[in-house]
Amino acid sequence: MLSMSTAVPTKRINLRTPEVMEEVQAAVESHYHSPMVERLRSSGGVATFGDVTVRLAKQFGFCYGVERAIDLAYAARKVFADRNIFLVGEIIHNPDVNTQLAAMGIRTLSGPCKLADIDKLSAEDVVIVPAFGAEVAVQERIKARGCQIVDTTCGDVMSVWKRVRQYANDGVTSIIHGKSDHEETRATSSRARSTGGGGHFVVVYDLEETDFLCAYLRQGGDRAAFLDKFRGACSEGFDPDLHLRKVGVANQTTMLRSETEEVQRRIRSAVTARDGTEDNFRVFDTICGATQERQDALLDLLSEPPDLMLVVGGYNSSNTTHLADMAREKLPTYFVLNAGCLESPQLIRHFDTGAGRETTTGDWLPSGPVSLGITAGASCPSNLIEDVLLRVLELRKVAGPAVV
Repeated sequence: MLSMSTAVPTKRINLRTPEVMEEVQAAVESHYHSPMVERLRSSGGVATFGDVTVRLAKQFGFCYGVERAIDLAYAARKVFADRNIFLVGEIIHNPDVNTQLAAMGIRTLSGPCKLADIDKLSAEDVVIVPAFGAEVAVQERIKARGCQIVDTTCGDVMSVWKRVRQYANDGVTSIIHGKSDHEETRATSSRARSTGGGGHFVVVYDLEETDFLCAYLRQGGDRAAFLDKFRGACSEGFDPDLHLRKVGVANQTTMLRSETEEVQRRIRSAVTARDGTEDNFRVFDTICGATQERQDALLDLLSEPPDLMLVVGGYNSSNTTHLADMAREKLPTYFVLNAGCLESPQLIRHFDTGAGRETTTGDWLPSGPVSLGITAGASCPSNLIEDVLLRVLELRKVAGPAVV
């Protein structure tokens, strides 16, 4: 096994040459794009098929960061056609996309579908870092093997990393609004620890956890209870009596913006109440622009609510989950993985975000004239949206695509 000191720097290779990208774009379009969805989008996102009116959110589906990650994965497969290619976890949170990459011979190094081990990699192997990024320790282990690394980390994620590193360098503890077990949050929190000073972090998932932390900020409390509350969600050696004196808020880029802003407000208020000043509080807006665009577009669609809403995407997609939660507050909403979830007008399988599992609902598709809203998370390809739309029309026995 290579040690860190004997690792050989890998040569930088430009995968995005015109020749490579021409073939990549053709392959990506054949797998994921939908001319039907694009026509519907360009015509204003509203169309009527028989007595079914479909309304698409103005922004949905693949964002630039996701498209770039997929393009680079396809380019790597073409450029390194004779080499083993591995992926750190999932490229994005969409099972259809990850299954397609697996069919192309790209194996995973971590996660539920792990097929290979980092310690068995060689300098001839190629490793793709996904759009979420990867933890510092994981990347260092891969570098130590001398592998060719293809880094698809989203620029918005790297902006958060820059912020938490700065917090750590300034002796400020990062309070990260996110899911502690999410790949992006793990990658971000590892950056808070990677500075020379060994910074600290604590992850808050929701407003209940934020209020618990704020109470400690204001008046202290039971140190053991705090550490138990945030077990697995704070840095090694974290001491709330020492490491909450100066705090800065960051976030997983795909969280709900309104909730992140409320997390910021409550922590700012707690620090100010404790110190009489905001000097020991920092904040930086790190919500992904594409995430925000999709949330804003859904709010716009919900200003004149349709009869029901379908949200399409991977069940482990954070940004898609938030879209489903937003819509569910206003109208009947079903978070579906793909068209296969729409079993009949009387039965739909969908993800219950509160319970964290798939469930079923009966009599979900009403008879008679119906308006249907559709949106999708940033990791959902257009072809899956088309499949869902066509399945709805099939269930209603309505002809669709030729009318678009």
